[in-house]
Amino acid sequence: MNPSELIDKYVADLTDWRGKMLATIRKIIHDADPEIIEEWKWMGSPCWSHDGLILVANAHKDKVKLTFSRGASLPDPDKVFNGGLEGNKWRAIDFHEGDGIHERALKNIIRAAVAHNRAGVKGKTTPDAHGIRAKAHKK
Repeated sequence: MNPSELIDKYVADLTDWRGKMLATIRKIIHDADPEIIEEWKWMGSPCWSHDGLILVANAHKDKVKLTFSRGASLPDPDKVFNGGLEGNKWRAIDFHEGDGIHERALKNIIRAAVAHNRAGVKGKTTPDAHGIRAKAHKK
């Protein structure tokens, strides 16, 4: 299976609120940047890249965690980062059952991460390197 199919399966296998949350987040990611690339890394983690890694998503027992690889370098005027705040590189957003998604703020962070990567940060990803360029995906 290609990375998008693996992510489809990962989301479908989460039959509780986490699957719905991750499906919504996935749509927001693609709405924020239609050229983002879906990848499957680290033996089972959905990832999204554009000229380098943007974020990793994981479903934990009590939350869905989005970890931004260069989050410490990104503006967060809406204060959506709520995890990994002490780190020098990574920042995370933890979503718990019943949490809403600040869609505009999340899109802004994704776009800022893409701009940061495109500005020349190391670690380039091409469309055929590890995944596929997502033009459309299943909901």
